Order: sequence, then C-alpha cells, then structure tokens
Amino acid sequence: MNPRHITVAAVQMASGDWDLQRNIDRADALIRSAARQGAQLVVCPELFMSPYFCIDQNARHFELALPFEGHPGIAHFARLAGELGVVVPIGFFERAGNATYNSVAVADADGSVLGVYRKTHIPDGPGYTEKYYFTPGDTGFKVWDTRFGRIGVGICWDQWYPETARSMALMGAEVLCFPTIIGSEPQDARLDSSGHWQRTMQGHAAANMVPLVAANRIGSETGIGNANGTQPALTNTFYGSSFIADHTGAKVAEAGRDDQTILLHRFDLDAVRRARQAFGFFRDRRPETYGTLLSSDGHTLRRPFGAD
Repeated sequence: MNPRHITVAAVQMASGDWDLQRNIDRADALIRSAARQGAQLVVCPELFMSPYFCIDQNARHFELALPFEGHPGIAHFARLAGELGVVVPIGFFERAGNATYNSVAVADADGSVLGVYRKTHIPDGPGYTEKYYFTPGDTGFKVWDTRFGRIGVGICWDQWYPETARSMALMGAEVLCFPTIIGSEPQDARLDSSGHWQRTMQGHAAANMVPLVAANRIGSETGIGNANGTQPALTNTFYGSSFIADHTGAKVAEAGRDDQTILLHRFDLDAVRRARQAFGFFRDRRPETYGTLLSSDGHTLRRPFGAD
C-alpha cells in the first residue's frame, strides 16, 4: 500500500480592508502561492474575508452576515479549491433565519463544499465582543473526509478547550485545523497570550497525537465604536505567530508576529497513525469515568460512574 502523505499550509495574513474584495483577492493569491509550493490543505485565518468587526458592538455589522446557500465568498473559494486541487476551510459570517454564526465551510479539492461547522465556544471581552454577534454553534464538532485525509476544524476560541480537539480526534481527524483571530488585549497592553496560545494547541496535538495547523491574522485594526458614540473605538493588534505542530506537539514551522507568510509541512499520515496506536492513548481511555466533563460545576454527573 502506498503511504498517505499530506502537505499542509498555514496562511498568515491581514484582512483589515473594508473593501472586502481586497481581502478576498489577498487570500486568493496566498492560496494560489501555497498550492504552487505543494500544499494540499490550506488554512487561512478566521473570518479572513472581512475586518474583525467584533472589536466593538455596532449593529451595522450584522449586514456582513450572509446565508450559507449562495454565499459568493464560499462560491469563490470553492471554485479556487477545485481549480488548484486543494482543500480549503472557508471562514464566513453566517446568517440563518434570525441567528448569526461564526462559521467555516469546507471546500474539498474537487470544488465541492462538504458542509458547515459553526463555532461552539463564543468569547466575550474588550476588543473581542463576539457574543454580541454570534449565536453559539449548534452543529457539534465536525470532521470532514477530504481527498487528502480526514480533517477536523475548530474556530479560534474553540482551540482553548481540550474537549474540541479530543472530540475531533475521537471522530478520526488526522489533522486538526484552527483558523484564528487573536492578538492584543485593549484593556491591558501588558498582556501577551501568544506563548500560552501556542502551548495550549501544542498540548492538543501531543495528547491526541494528531498534527495541528493554526493560522492567525496580523496587522492592527480599529473599530468604529458603537452606534450612539458612547463607547470609544478600540484598536487590536493581532500577533500572528501561526504555526504547525507535529503529532508530538513539537512546532515544525512557525511564523513571526507581523509578517504575511505561508508555512508548509508534509506529514506521513500512516506513520502518524502507527505512532498513535503504539502509544495506546485511545486504547486506555476510560469514558465511563469522565462524567464530570458533562457538568459545569464538576459535581453534578449526568451519568455517575458505575451506574447501570
């Protein structure tokens, strides 16, 4: 049997133009460049087609949300995926009825769209007021069988939760993808979470023995304040630091804090699978003892250990 290899790419880019076509054109060019370098899976940052409107709360930004069906940006990048023969997760602001979601559509290498994942964990803090815009996702965690392997895609804040990565790994994900927007904390310029951010995801890769791709935004963006002018506009500076980790959690490629770049690495998925099986992490799991994970307070068990 021929070995199964995949070359993954993390695209690090800015998307701060309110002329949205410029963001689309920039991502298009970078995806094309990644494909020319041999990439088969190309991960761009979260919501890469628009500025990060969640810096502040302004109802006018809801006009950016569009339905999944007929979304012109998804159609554009699905055609591009088919043209280049690559897999592309496509982040977009989704409108569904009266709800709006932070979503990713996954385009396979033949240009088909395999479906949608809606962000599960929604943050809320200065400069990252996502709960104002996004309904918590209702899709559950998702994995996708693509031409080059089974991938799992979480979105930004999802990456801080080990349950996200473990769920996707249990569903057979062979690569974990985390499109991201993260950077400065407007309320305290001394805070820099970049190292913590990387180490958290390196731990996911190591604990599940699955390679991981994290693609972050760069550049500074200033909001527009709220509609009545009672809240000043905030500025976020996104710290890049995109990376690719192998199945032991080691970084095998890493970007700087402010450079537009493409990271690439090639993995032997069969070799990774053999290593994962040899360690026995999934063999030795005890799901019946993990009832506290079904609670918020760590005490109320939906199904106590030992219950019939």
